[in-house]
Amino acid sequence: MKEIFTLLFSTVSLLVFSQKIESFETILNDKISIRAIELYDNKIWYSGTESKFGFVDLKDNKTQKQIKLSEKKLQFRTLTQDNDTFYAINIESPAYFFKIDKRTLKSEIFNTDSSKIAFYDSFIIHSKNVGLAISDPHEDGVPNFFNFHNSNNYEVLNYPKYNKGEAHFAASNSNISMYKDLVWIATGGTVSRIFKFGWKYPLYWEVFDTPFVQGKSAGIYSIDFANQNFGVAVGGDYTKQEANVNNIATTNNGGKTWQIQASGKNAGYTTCVKIKPNSKGKEMISVGDQHISYSSDFGKTWKKISDEKGFYVCKWVDGNTVVFAGKDKISLMKLKF
Repeated sequence: MKEIFTLLFSTVSLLVFSQKIESFETILNDKISIRAIELYDNKIWYSGTESKFGFVDLKDNKTQKQIKLSEKKLQFRTLTQDNDTFYAINIESPAYFFKIDKRTLKSEIFNTDSSKIAFYDSFIIHSKNVGLAISDPHEDGVPNFFNFHNSNNYEVLNYPKYNKGEAHFAASNSNISMYKDLVWIATGGTVSRIFKFGWKYPLYWEVFDTPFVQGKSAGIYSIDFANQNFGVAVGGDYTKQEANVNNIATTNNGGKTWQIQASGKNAGYTTCVKIKPNSKGKEMISVGDQHISYSSDFGKTWKKISDEKGFYVCKWVDGNTVVFAGKDKISLMKLKF
């Protein structure tokens, strides 16, 4: 019986990690740190350091365009979009809210936050002129958190207060996840929690504790949800890249409770995770400064599939292709199953 079980387990393990890297190609080289990407019109759009914004064509990567959103040397770690427009906010104060017309690539500043503590970690758009932008909290535990309905109207929401030392990590615009009318936002630092709300009025907030690692530079860096129930959170401590205890967790009830996965058995600090489209959460890919990892069993076990360094963000192009971006480059990986 033991021999049969061992054989069965080995076969399952082979099936679970049967994907291979078919090709891995760098399609953009530039002196830039890219922290946020979006897909639109068969192109990879990016924002990064030196106020740079641009795209690389997926079909012909020699077709590229790059512009500067400002003469100032701004650093962008956010990028989001609606049907007609891209949006981005630089991280430092003063923070400028940019919108870029998808057709003409003309940009304009539609809001400015000059408060000294402004440091914008994430930005999402729910629908035309409806979105969320969140920065680190004030000393009183209240963040700069905007819900904007049009270019001239901003409303600070009744947001749950943070604990002392609790904040967000500007992890490539991925500490926030949205599924239809639901939004989840992750924190780290002295406590690692999940804030959840629904877009439908009246707006409501729920706050959930997690068993995730915590500390000054530790916590949840990135989350992703496949549907209203299943989600994954990854992170760790960026000052201890090899630390891999309590840095991956999943939920099956919309974030209310979280289960630690692969503790002590993963590649360490992770800055971005993305669930494979149409996999319902079964398959996902993640990236850290020192690794690219893959799970095909709802995040329970992970395999490091690349030692490539310097990537900060990833996004699925389709079921077999993933784009990575980071220090001085954008690369495209094709997986074979």
